[in-house]
Amino acid sequence: MTTHPARRRLGRALTTLGVVLATAVMAAGTAGATDGTEAAPAAHGGGVPNLGPDLGPDLGPDLGPDLGPDVTVFDPSMPVADIQATLDAAHAAQVDAEMSTARHAYLFRPGTYGTAEHPLQIKVGYYTEIAGLGASPTDVVINGKIEVYNRCLADGGTGNCLALVNFWRTLSNLSIRVNAAGQDGCRSSANFWAVSQAVSLRRLDVSGGTFSLMDYCTAGPQYASGGFIADSRLPSVTNGSQQQWLTRDSEIAGWSNGVWNQVFSGVVGAPEESAFPNPPYTTLDTTPVSREKPFLYTDARGRYQVRVPAARRGTRGVSWANGLTPGRTLPLGDFFVARPSDPVQVINSQLARGKHLLLTPGVYDIARSIEVRRPGTVVLGLGHATLTAARGSIPLDVADVPGVVVAGVTIDAGEQKSPALLRVGKPHGRSRGAAADPTTLSDVYFRVGGPHVGRTDVALEVNSDHVLIDHTWVWRADHGVEGLTDTQRWNTNLGRNGAVINGDHVTATGLFVEHFQQYNTVWNGEDGTTVLYQNELPYDPPTQADWMNGDVEGYAGYKVGDRVRTHRLYGAGVYVFNQNNPQIHTENGFEVPAAPGVKLHHIMTVNLSAGTIDHVVNGVGEAADTGKVGVPVYVTDHPAP
Repeated sequence: MTTHPARRRLGRALTTLGVVLATAVMAAGTAGATDGTEAAPAAHGGGVPNLGPDLGPDLGPDLGPDLGPDVTVFDPSMPVADIQATLDAAHAAQVDAEMSTARHAYLFRPGTYGTAEHPLQIKVGYYTEIAGLGASPTDVVINGKIEVYNRCLADGGTGNCLALVNFWRTLSNLSIRVNAAGQDGCRSSANFWAVSQAVSLRRLDVSGGTFSLMDYCTAGPQYASGGFIADSRLPSVTNGSQQQWLTRDSEIAGWSNGVWNQVFSGVVGAPEESAFPNPPYTTLDTTPVSREKPFLYTDARGRYQVRVPAARRGTRGVSWANGLTPGRTLPLGDFFVARPSDPVQVINSQLARGKHLLLTPGVYDIARSIEVRRPGTVVLGLGHATLTAARGSIPLDVADVPGVVVAGVTIDAGEQKSPALLRVGKPHGRSRGAAADPTTLSDVYFRVGGPHVGRTDVALEVNSDHVLIDHTWVWRADHGVEGLTDTQRWNTNLGRNGAVINGDHVTATGLFVEHFQQYNTVWNGEDGTTVLYQNELPYDPPTQADWMNGDVEGYAGYKVGDRVRTHRLYGAGVYVFNQNNPQIHTENGFEVPAAPGVKLHHIMTVNLSAGTIDHVVNGVGEAADTGKVGVPVYVTDHPAP
């Protein structure tokens, strides 16, 4: 996370909400279909709880498949007050639960929720997913607001209020008709979404008022660290204090403000970048490679399906403007619906039989790799489902095959050191990736430390060609509940590299990597592209000797391999805050080979109050030191035109 000296160490998180509405099992199809054609249903057994008569005559007592106790499904016939009470209780349990093990998903069947007089006003806490179950975002309408406010960390909840640690929450696939009825003057001025890393907004249709990415109503300092929007139609957006942000393949009515890296890719209404760095906008007319995240929805007969969008090139605007997002439909019967109690052997057996994998919310202890071997396999997590390495395992191991999609999964290092947390393709293997159907990682997050001690050599290792990384946060924790001092953390929570990209033709849209102990990102593959890169160097090297790359002081935050001849990077920042030893130097924020095809566009370094980055890239650019705290050092293009 991007921090500030005002940040305070956080205490142990609250316990979490344990009571949610159960869901039932109903029919699901047996075969996939494409372009919106639904498969015929087949029986899928399971018990049906008695949920009462309020579900409506068309739905009867069945709200869908059994997705476990931590998935709540709402129906529009339910009283707004009951839905509001459930979500208020969820937020109260999760608003401070930063390092907890609770995971929840709240899903809305198609219909309208809330009225002009009685809006549904939702606040979203940690490890919470809010999503519509429509085929289009317009199928689920929330009259009201869905919000995240600053979190206050001091003085009994009234001081040091900021959004820097508002992580791990998801909002997708619905419409918000902003209605602030009953809120005070300031709160009624916008729909607030004050967040930082590991938070995604996807497939939203928001209308009315302003959408604000900072909470200017809560007492300051109001810092916010960055985030991600994709495939959404939004009103005017107030960026405010957000330090870095990526908006991809969307439509916006307007955009105001920006701190450092503000990147727009394939966005209708995006601001121009001609005045860079004032304002600090980087704008690509189209996105080079994209694939929207899979989503769960119900068809016209109430059957649960998973839509898997197709990979596309040169995209711009939302994918759902002219109907169902292009791609294929898989009935939920094609998935093994896993729970945290399921042994990995059972999961792997189901995958080997040809099933896809749906991970219901919870924390899964993984002592042996989940092995994805079949081309086109979908692994979809609900409610920030989390895989935790045990016994030094690689929790998720994806073969060198095309078309695999992994989405909505968090992967944690365990106490015994793992070689990697997610590996795509074998090291030094022969890649069988496909440009038309890239393996895709969407909203896949990594943690080394934080909730417990973590150790890994590499977090994300990509060896296959033609892989798309669409929004990830790869985090070696700078704070947590492990009870460690900064010096202890350096020697206990071990992570050499955050992301190592060995495959060719790999694209990353929204790559956030922080605090690793050598190069945070190493890109060895040819023809790579990154659209927005955010990095913060580790806080905790005890001495300069601990932060040496041979005879070179420190490791760059972004390293392109010496043999690479083609690489593109758009909108990137490396930040330094050596709070454990402010005298530490890092020679370069970026390190790349001197090759005409290696091009960096709109890059920067910045000092957050301690330590020094001597140059931006390859000896170019002045120092980001304590003489200009918070003032970026920019290089518009490297090499210079």
